[in-house]
This record gives sequence, C-alpha cells and structure tokens, in this order.
Amino acid sequence: MPVLSQSVAEVVRMDPRTALGRYGEDVAARLLADAGMTVLARNWRCREGEVDIVARDGDALVVCEVKTRTENSFQHPLAAVDRAKAERLRRLAERWTAEHGGPPPGGVRLDLVAVVLPRRGAARAEHVRGAA
Repeated sequence: MPVLSQSVAEVVRMDPRTALGRYGEDVAARLLADAGMTVLARNWRCREGEVDIVARDGDALVVCEVKTRTENSFQHPLAAVDRAKAERLRRLAERWTAEHGGPPPGGVRLDLVAVVLPRRGAARAEHVRGAA
C-alpha cells in the first residue's frame, strides 16, 4: 500500500478543501495500486498545469484526474470534468510524454477517479478508464 502523501500534522494545517482533495488523491492512489498499476508521480506540475496521478498500467501510461466530494455535494465528482478539463489533461499528457522519452508502446490513457466521502464510513471510489 502506498504511503500517504502528507503527515497528520501537515493535513491538520491545511484548509478543509485542500485536505479533502489530498485525502481523495491518497484513496485514488491506493485504488490504482490495488488494481495493479504503478504510480509514477503524484501532483506532477509544469507551466500548463498539474496532473493528480501519473501511473503505468502494463505498457500504457495513465494520466489520472481525481475529483473528491462529500456525500452531500451538489454534483457527482465526475461531473466536474468538462470538455475544457479533458483537453487540458490531453495537453498535460503530451507534455509528460515529451519530457519522459515519448509515449510508451501501449499509448496514453486518460482516467478519472471519483471519490465520495459519506457522512459515516469509508470513502467510495469509482475508477473510470479512458474517460477523458
């Protein structure tokens, strides 16, 4: 199981929205690893933006957007990924591959992970492959 990205003390100092997003990314990274993927990078940044998770799934590169919401949120987390966000993810995937030796033999896939935190109990996560 991957190590959480932040210590408890660091999470306590975060604003609630940042802490929620970080927690969702931790859940997503564990979900992807449990599915047999290798997480290569988290919160990879360049001038054009940030990728939440970059992973390897067999011989494919996976650029993954993570959206986290509380159970009583207005919309499902995946509804937040619109056409503009999907285009930005494609550009970021191109940038990653350009900086890391080109696309792998299995190509590049854009995945989404939705994490919903209920009032009580464990988080629910949904992984959508090739969604964007």
